[in-house]
Amino acid sequence: MKIESPFFSIGVFLIIAGILVILFTKFSLLQKMPGSLVIKKEHFVFFFPVTLCIIISIVITFILNLVLRK
Repeated sequence: MKIESPFFSIGVFLIIAGILVILFTKFSLLQKMPGSLVIKKEHFVFFFPVTLCIIISIVITFILNLVLRK
């Protein structure tokens, strides 16, 4: 059975990427990277890993350029 839909491939890729991000954020090294945005209020904590997002973007761009190059 051959699946030719790009949406299926993109969906599988996003699921795997999401699982990897969840697993990698369990490590303290990735949570303490410089450039992460942390806002702490009385009953609220907002954490956004800017540096990790940039690194993931660069890696995904590199992989997609290798895979999709004709």
